[in-house]
Amino acid sequence: MKKRALIIDDNENNLMLEKDLLEVAGFEVFVAQDASSGIAVARKEKPDIIIMDIRLPDMRGSEAAVILRRDKETSDIPIVFVTASVMAEGREEIKDIANSGFVGKPINTRTFVAEISKFIKG
Repeated sequence: MKKRALIIDDNENNLMLEKDLLEVAGFEVFVAQDASSGIAVARKEKPDIIIMDIRLPDMRGSEAAVILRRDKETSDIPIVFVTASVMAEGREEIKDIANSGFVGKPINTRTFVAEISKFIKG
């Protein structure tokens, strides 16, 4: 069965690049361009992994992650934050979010899928 990924990013270029890389690797990919839509898609599709930017137009990715963690339907889905905020404060913001990880931008197109796949169970 195909692995299912949800990408939440308001930058069209990043979204398409990540989507293409995952699709080439055999993933079924869902996309959203803001946190609210992303939360709705996560609840509906229950992906194997969520790849999310920290800076989104309607709320911080970390806030969206807290909402997803509180919902029993989405609480166990791994979340990987993909962001240019590699500063300590950016990491601080997400360090208490269970079952989450971090990939810095610009992403390495050769290792991105492998990095993301490490967070998927089973």
